[in-house]
Amino acid sequence: MGAKLLCLCLLPALLAYYIYIPLPAELAQPWRVMVLCAPFRAVGHLSAVLDLLGLMHYMEGMRLITAMETVMVASDENVTVTDTEFNNVPVLLYLPKRAPDGLRRAMVYFHGGGWCLGDAGMKSYDHISRRTSNELDAVVVSVNYRLAPEHRFPVPFDDVYSATKFFLQSSVLAQYGVDPARVCVAGDSAGGNLAAAVAQQLLEDPEVKTKLKAQVLLYPALQALDLDLPSYRDNANKPLLSRSLMIRFWSEYFTSDPSLREAMASNRHVPAEAGHLLQFVNWSRLLPAGMRQGHAYAAPTPGSAALARRYPGFLDPRAAPLLGSDARLRQLPPTYILTCEHDVLRDDGAMYAQRLRNAGVSVTHDHARDAFHGALLFISWPYELAVGHRLFDRYVQWLKENL
Repeated sequence: MGAKLLCLCLLPALLAYYIYIPLPAELAQPWRVMVLCAPFRAVGHLSAVLDLLGLMHYMEGMRLITAMETVMVASDENVTVTDTEFNNVPVLLYLPKRAPDGLRRAMVYFHGGGWCLGDAGMKSYDHISRRTSNELDAVVVSVNYRLAPEHRFPVPFDDVYSATKFFLQSSVLAQYGVDPARVCVAGDSAGGNLAAAVAQQLLEDPEVKTKLKAQVLLYPALQALDLDLPSYRDNANKPLLSRSLMIRFWSEYFTSDPSLREAMASNRHVPAEAGHLLQFVNWSRLLPAGMRQGHAYAAPTPGSAALARRYPGFLDPRAAPLLGSDARLRQLPPTYILTCEHDVLRDDGAMYAQRLRNAGVSVTHDHARDAFHGALLFISWPYELAVGHRLFDRYVQWLKENL
């Protein structure tokens, strides 16, 4: 009897521990956010324990999130969905069923998940692709690139680039009734990183004749040189992406060697000989005053040259698009960047917006002060949040006007 009573007392405490997290006052629907974040926190804790015991790699455990969210994707009354491959890369292809009024727009979309998690067939991504296709009367290609740690950089980039390049062939665009002058790339989080990198790489590929009309970057991860930005400090433990988890994602993208993760955690991983690259991520010059407020700039302490030689990916613009040269950036198409106030990646997007403006690119920087990382994904039942619908509507409206 005593044991049962103890369990009855402990259970509510345990549930309260997982559910309650202190949240900023301006976050919309805070209690609903807490409840929605609890399963993610629980999976994170379980994955850490299994990894510590040597029973399962941390990212394998985290993929429970992907498994729980993945659905059987099927066509509906508005959109035909096909599971196919573009140049041996799996993609989900969304085609509107209504008769076209001329050639259609098209979007190539890359899902988020820190390059380690996620799937185009997750309920949230399927919902976003389906609604985008229907509301824009657009062809949407949602790419299922290979994931780290099994497939490290540059494999995920190579996959999305290969699929995009295949789709941009004039014969393929014609097959799907796409206007070659109205194609964009898009992605969220790590997918935003891949979209930005693909847009840059396409500029220098003589085999690609189709030019992008736009790029859409939703709370993107754009650099791994300075992991002590104001947003990393202010939002170290905000939902859904903590500083420690983002550092784990970055390091696993390149290696499972804990020395890189430890160096990144202390912001001592950029070697002195790569110091010239820090100008591209100098937040004291690139962030708006409001985002810099209360923070003093200090350049990262130089790290091990040997470590950077073993794992040079974090110095590569294909992994860190913020390192792109001004000459390269000025060739980019009109850009939509969404950032969220309560997000470790907030400053990456804000700095890229400023660099693009400095290069003469047309940029719409949409900053959501009441949102957190991943908020856009919460637009399908039972995970719906009003802020998710609002953010989706904003970026779709921008595409209607600019694509």
